[in-house]
Amino acid sequence: MNILVTGKNGQLGSELTELSPIYYYHNFYFTDVESLDITNLKQLSKYFLLNKIDLIINCAAYTAVDKAEEEKDKAYNVNSIAVKNLIKMCFKYDIKLIHISTDYIFDGFKNSPYNEEDKANPKSVYGLSKYHGEKEILISKISAIIIRTSWLYSSYGNNFVKTILRLSQEKNSIDVVSDQIGSPTYARDLAIACMQTVDQSDNWSLRPQIFHYSNEGECSWYDFAKRILEINQLKIEIVPVKSKDYFFNTERPKYSVLNKNKIKSKFNINIPKWDYSLKYCLEIIKSKS
Repeated sequence: MNILVTGKNGQLGSELTELSPIYYYHNFYFTDVESLDITNLKQLSKYFLLNKIDLIINCAAYTAVDKAEEEKDKAYNVNSIAVKNLIKMCFKYDIKLIHISTDYIFDGFKNSPYNEEDKANPKSVYGLSKYHGEKEILISKISAIIIRTSWLYSSYGNNFVKTILRLSQEKNSIDVVSDQIGSPTYARDLAIACMQTVDQSDNWSLRPQIFHYSNEGECSWYDFAKRILEINQLKIEIVPVKSKDYFFNTERPKYSVLNKNKIKSKFNINIPKWDYSLKYCLEIIKSKS
């Protein structure tokens, strides 16, 4: 298959780039906004006219949660309008699509893992823009998979893991939110899951479907930070703080653990526990430094 991966410089796009030699039986086309602006329909149309693409993995996204409140147009442009553009290409050329979405489409008021059928109720511009992207796919007539994920981190890019490691070198103590619960997701595990769905694309539904993917288990950001430092044997104090006492421009889900039974059953995917994957990622970060 000829596979287009958008957002190649992001965490997931970078992991897919690194893993692509393993999937040598596919041809990959990795793009970023400089080489292919998916918000530009004219540019996109020209690209698909010149390149035979069978499947798209859309990793491109506007993910600055707080900044999105001030840059609403930018968030919607990438997270919704660009998705609509990709749908047009998929419909025209009979292309399949994997689109990455987020736990932020939920309000976080639930106390048990969210299923794919649970009602969306985003509380931020970022969450709303991603939800609008989902809706564009769901009303389309293309063969597509939406994968919602949460708390993504990697040895690439900027993320919570790297921030905690950096702050541990700069401070004697770190304040971390303790009343938001979710599941950290290693971008490499998500990349592997994406490719497992690609390799079973002949079994996809003809209509768009939603799946959830995050690493197994749950924790607070405070627990996550403590574990990062414990694994690296760093003796920095982690101070638990409440969300209301921490400066955020926008509301974040208090609970956003995702139920992964559907994707595990449909594609026979084994999902590692978050603690196991974190250890693996920290080893890679250490080797790179």
